[in-house]
Amino acid sequence: MLYPAALKAGDTIAFVAPAGRLDQQRMEHARERLEALGFFVRVPDDLYRTRGYLAGRDDVRAAEIMAAFRDPTVQAIFPGTGNYGATRILDLLDYESIRRNPKLFIGFSDITALHLALQKKAGLITFHSPNPMWGLGNPENLREFSAKYFWRALRRSDYFDDAGDRFPAGYAYEIPDAAPQIEVISTGIGRGRLTGGNLSLVIALMGTDFEMETAGRILFLEDTGERPYRIDRYLCQLRLAGKLDHVAGVILGQFTDCQPKEGDDSLSLKQVFLDYFAELGVPVIANFPAGHSAYNATLPMGALVEVDANQRRVTVLEDPVHIDDNSAAGKE
Repeated sequence: MLYPAALKAGDTIAFVAPAGRLDQQRMEHARERLEALGFFVRVPDDLYRTRGYLAGRDDVRAAEIMAAFRDPTVQAIFPGTGNYGATRILDLLDYESIRRNPKLFIGFSDITALHLALQKKAGLITFHSPNPMWGLGNPENLREFSAKYFWRALRRSDYFDDAGDRFPAGYAYEIPDAAPQIEVISTGIGRGRLTGGNLSLVIALMGTDFEMETAGRILFLEDTGERPYRIDRYLCQLRLAGKLDHVAGVILGQFTDCQPKEGDDSLSLKQVFLDYFAELGVPVIANFPAGHSAYNATLPMGALVEVDANQRRVTVLEDPVHIDDNSAAGKE
């Protein structure tokens, strides 16, 4: 795996629009907040272009991402939002060039397609996280919990204590009482590299060159606006494709607005989860605070993690970013 360099004050973050069209007001809020933290933000002149529900033509969106990866003055790439369109550009990216120029890459929802492609084709650790439009650009900014793990993953200074000494590698997620609380589907402890993301995007890539690999890995899934029968269908496809056979563990995040409609003759979402995961023989937790929710923990995709369902705990076992210990410690 390739570990991108951690962000430090003075670094440049490139905004890109690889999927859906962007809201300029929210993006400006995000830019102002990032600049207040000491980062430079590069905004392409045509970032707010539109083509229906897309942020412009496929070739333009792909070229924008590649320009950011190839630019030696850019340290991080922040897609503005997901929505729809990332799958359309996967075969237009130059993954060998990306391997030669690893950068921090964030996002969630439709950006899952890019996370999976970058993991499989470039071996790059990326970050399933809030994005500029839905997080940093919110009127109230990021929730404290979401901000804590966003910067804990990405920012160099958060890998050091107040004395400038580096923390031991890795970190565990501490979930406050106000956040969604972890539920146990199946007990046990499992370790592996993290993969997955938005369930409908995971399914969209099945049968393609970008299909995820799950053997020996921790599988993370979340979604929004999908009824239980559709989630049932998606999970059945994963099972029939053998994607659940050799996982090391499963983290089910937030499935927002995924309950049956009132009056529907439907299985509950929990019943669906129990049908597919209760007898899997590996640790499985549900309701982890990540996904389409104000409580959206940043998860390092491709990094080594541990799921301890017995203790209802998720731990990142390594630092998912590269840190140059020869430079001044984390007060930057």
